[in-house]
Amino acid sequence: MDNSTKTHKEIVNGEEIEVMSEEELQKIMEKYDTESNVRKWKGIPRQCIRYLLAAFAIYCVLLNFTFNWETRIERASFVGAIVFMVFLVFPASKKHNKRENYIPWYDIILAVAGAFCYFYFVANCTTIINHGIMLSDFEKILGAVGVVITLEACRRAVGLPIVIVSSAFIVYAMTQKSLLLNVYNIFYTTDGVIGTPTRACSTFIVLFVLFGAFLGKTGIADFFIELANSIAGSSCGGPAKVSVIASCLCGMVSGSSVGNTVTTGAVTIPLMKKNGFRPEFAGAVEASSSTGGQIMPPIMGAAAFLMVEYANIDYGTIALTACIPALLYFSGVFMAVHLEAKRNGLTGLKKEDLPKFGKLFIRKGYLLLPLVVLVILIMKTTMALAAIAATIVAVIVSMFRKETRMTPSTFIDALEAGTKSTLTVGAACAVAGIIACVITTTGIGAKLITAIVGAANGNIFIAMLLTMLTCIVLGMGVPTTANYVIMATTCAPILISMGMPTLAAHFFVFYFGIVADITPPVALAAFAGSAIAASKPMKTALTATTIATAAYIVPFCFGFNSSLILVDPATNTPLTFSLQCVLAVVTCLLGMFGVASGVRGYYFGHINPLFRVLLIAGGLCLCVPGTITDLVGIGSLVVIFLLSKGIASFGKKDLQS
Repeated sequence: MDNSTKTHKEIVNGEEIEVMSEEELQKIMEKYDTESNVRKWKGIPRQCIRYLLAAFAIYCVLLNFTFNWETRIERASFVGAIVFMVFLVFPASKKHNKRENYIPWYDIILAVAGAFCYFYFVANCTTIINHGIMLSDFEKILGAVGVVITLEACRRAVGLPIVIVSSAFIVYAMTQKSLLLNVYNIFYTTDGVIGTPTRACSTFIVLFVLFGAFLGKTGIADFFIELANSIAGSSCGGPAKVSVIASCLCGMVSGSSVGNTVTTGAVTIPLMKKNGFRPEFAGAVEASSSTGGQIMPPIMGAAAFLMVEYANIDYGTIALTACIPALLYFSGVFMAVHLEAKRNGLTGLKKEDLPKFGKLFIRKGYLLLPLVVLVILIMKTTMALAAIAATIVAVIVSMFRKETRMTPSTFIDALEAGTKSTLTVGAACAVAGIIACVITTTGIGAKLITAIVGAANGNIFIAMLLTMLTCIVLGMGVPTTANYVIMATTCAPILISMGMPTLAAHFFVFYFGIVADITPPVALAAFAGSAIAASKPMKTALTATTIATAAYIVPFCFGFNSSLILVDPATNTPLTFSLQCVLAVVTCLLGMFGVASGVRGYYFGHINPLFRVLLIAGGLCLCVPGTITDLVGIGSLVVIFLLSKGIASFGKKDLQS
């Protein structure tokens, strides 16, 4: 490890490991996670900002349950407050966050001007609506300034790539329609910055983000890590399997690939290295598992809430149908870890140093109550009510133990943390609304559909392949939320028009938007993992793509066979969990085992390059629905097993002779 890196030694599960200091972990977060690059407020200014952020969280709750305002007023006030707070929290660049209690004069002007644009709209909403497209000169300037400042706020909170993409769409819109019409559509209608993404953020997303913040205060992350240790810690390659399980569960709550990679990886990555895993493999395992947390029900990522709007499907159904793909994804990662451990002869942790599952569950199992309440209420009531009820249960659960008991101060901390996360998602949703507006008002979406359908020549596989590449390229540095909005309005309709069920099409673009975090060349989660593992970033990212092979296969699996997401392929109607689903899951699991064995070079023993290629081919055949492909895939797995055993046996006899 670099000598400049500050570490300290800790005993974890009976193993002494070097763990990075909080200061070093924060530096990694600031480097790879835009949300962590915030101003340094201290003393009274810190308290003012803290209570302002907490007050906004309470305002969002009131907005959903108490206030009954006109739609544009609700959304404009929400975005206006977010723009104002973004300039208070996020500096113009990383070099501007070194001074404490400092905000330059131009940031104050931008904060006030941005908020004024939206709150002027709020105060004069009825008049402006009555004007229609006949805006006054002042309203035109106000709208244009509001859009520009919103883009800058998004750049600070989210990053530059999404701003470049949205700016390109705005430039295209200017070539198709007048400035007046574009300003009106983008700023003053419910198609632009206060469109569908902002609606989802101000109603569902913010409440679930707050729930995640409060859930974190209950100590559930530590419980998840202990639970993972009790389940898999003593097995072959135990620390890596613990990382898969713990990061899957913690990532579901945090919703941040990079954030979860750093927080859980601070312990799991050194443990994996201590166990004998290569540094790049340790960093890649953590990144792959943390990234997959966004597809783990019941919380999933913010984009899943937008799916409710774009796919017109209730969240309970989305969370339920996401279970099988999530199972397949993490099973694939788990297989890769197990095979790598077997290939290198690695063992697990000592059983006597690990927590006992039964005792642990009796002692801390109550921490799962908020999630249980959330799941039950999502199925029976509105998402907003389910999120608030589960949050209240999380507060109650925190009181059970002294070390997690929520005080007025920690209550404010949770509200503040929830708002900080909302700022990034809210800014991304506002700018995603701009992109969606241009797509719908200029007809570019229809042009893209025509172009891709033409390039695919009616072949659904080619259409999926082109969509996959588009999602991954666009997702490099663009948040999953914004990526999903763009793909849901452009590529998802293409897949649907070619016969793919609606839910399958939206899940397809959702998955590939997420895996951009571990796909080179801009694999932010993998780079964060490499910083902790002290490995080469690009090598870690490439390793992450091989570990998470399932992430690239599973979407094609349910794209060809929608029974994997509980949708009848023939009628496009909901499907109960049946024998058809079981067979599809089993063949996919066998297929991913074959692919993982081929990639890792271990199949009940070390195998030669030819067998590796044949195993990958056979595994892919099992992932394609159809009796013939299933028989070919199973046949290849069986034949290679017999041949490899026969060769190994022959080799032993030869040595003995």
